[in-house]
Amino acid sequence: MAHPIGTSICIALVGAAVSIAAQAQQIRIDSGTYGANCGARTGNATRDLASRCNERETCRYVVNASLSQKHRATCPADFIAEWSCDHGEFHRAMLSAGAGNGSTLVLTCVPSTGAGK
Repeated sequence: MAHPIGTSICIALVGAAVSIAAQAQQIRIDSGTYGANCGARTGNATRDLASRCNERETCRYVVNASLSQKHRATCPADFIAEWSCDHGEFHRAMLSAGAGNGSTLVLTCVPSTGAGK
């Protein structure tokens, strides 16, 4: 026979998981820019970033962008992503200059439940 306390704990954990899932929102890309620090046009990677990440809760975006010939040889480029969660919270994340193509940036709208939250 199962112990009644064990049953209560199991139900509480399931309830917590449902509560966290209900809070998750979807990503809505506002802007993606590759090489802003090199003078590249703001938003030059927005279309690709949006096609890969919009309407997801979390997205691992692998940078695959290019700069003009003028900027490519002389400047290690950064990558900046700006997004909102169901048109609510605004977020901004970046990969530092020189991170380059093949680098990964993780975007999310899943609420943090770790230490300090």
